[in-house]
Amino acid sequence: MEDREDLRSLLPYLPVVSRSSSLFWPSQVVEALKALSRGPHHSRVDSGEVLFLAIADLRQSLSLTQFSDSLAFAAADGYSLFFDDVNIFSYPFSSLLMSRAEAAKWFGEVVPVMANLLLRLPSLLEAHYKDADGNGGRMGGVKTGLRILESQEAGIVFLSQELIGALLACSFFCLFPIANRGPKHLPTINFDHLFASLYESYSVQQENKIKCITHYFERICSHMPVGVVSFERKVLPLEHSPPCVSYPKADYWSKSSFPLCCFKVCRSGLIEDHSCEGLEVDFANKYLGGGALNRGCVQEEIRFMINPELIAGMLFLPSMADNEAIEIVGTERFSNYTGVAILISLLKDKLLLIRSFIIVYDHQGWATNWVEEGVVLPVREQRGCSVLARRTVTQVRRIHDASI
Repeated sequence: MEDREDLRSLLPYLPVVSRSSSLFWPSQVVEALKALSRGPHHSRVDSGEVLFLAIADLRQSLSLTQFSDSLAFAAADGYSLFFDDVNIFSYPFSSLLMSRAEAAKWFGEVVPVMANLLLRLPSLLEAHYKDADGNGGRMGGVKTGLRILESQEAGIVFLSQELIGALLACSFFCLFPIANRGPKHLPTINFDHLFASLYESYSVQQENKIKCITHYFERICSHMPVGVVSFERKVLPLEHSPPCVSYPKADYWSKSSFPLCCFKVCRSGLIEDHSCEGLEVDFANKYLGGGALNRGCVQEEIRFMINPELIAGMLFLPSMADNEAIEIVGTERFSNYTGVAILISLLKDKLLLIRSFIIVYDHQGWATNWVEEGVVLPVREQRGCSVLARRTVTQVRRIHDASI
């Protein structure tokens, strides 16, 4: 396994160990996860406070003890605040958080399944790479294995929803090493800042973001989905590209006589409620997910909360340059929302949005999109159009975002 170029690029950012052509957890981690999988009567993990102590023990077993790998200062308080009873006179909003009955179900039913899923992460990764090798990959020779999809390098990764669930369980337990993510321009991936922000500056938006995440785990722990999600970095060639590559000039679009495909503009409705296959364009932060795992709560962050599988891309997709976009296909929606405050209506029955196409690119304001140091640069719009042109668009809806 360690000879694989794709795995080698990602290993510094994974919590598992590679040795003798196998992936595995350290023995102390295995024992701790086995205890968690047997339930609170065995593990004694029955509250947010004790859960975070278990997280700290797991991290110590993984040697995530350096300052560069440290968690957000108030993370422990955030886990305790969300899952535990809190003195109502200290926190008047405590009645809005997880009830004792919900917490008992979470620690008795969900956490043990999440621990089992984590125990299976090494085998899920090995199966993933074996499958990526089969028949030359899923796309006839194109590499599809999980790896760092570097900036300016077009490529695609296919992940099963089960593997995504295991990776997001790592995020919940804050098991990903983060020391080297900054120099690689990778976004945050652990959930410590998500919970810390709840404690440091409570808001109903932050509470509901976490409820989206916990509901996602409740759903997959009761019924694991079996689909596949693709994450693709798309690169629009720049002018210094090889001569064989055609690059559209600034006046290309105004002078072009090429007919547009048929499309329909709807003045109302939400793009995520679109019933048929369609493209969803996310005017995003250059870092995939933006502030989803921190305090952010506008268009992109809301999308990542109601479709938590999108978060998996934050593990291996560095920040986007001006000529790049990311296309994600196949994520499932687990929650509803109303307005920017994401007042959550958790979906109890499976809602199939498996064929949704989400296009993400860095939006920095119209002025900077078009003019920089006196030079016209419609690059961001071109890359969006370039990605859109590769699909047959039957209907386009404007994403409702009160922040725009």
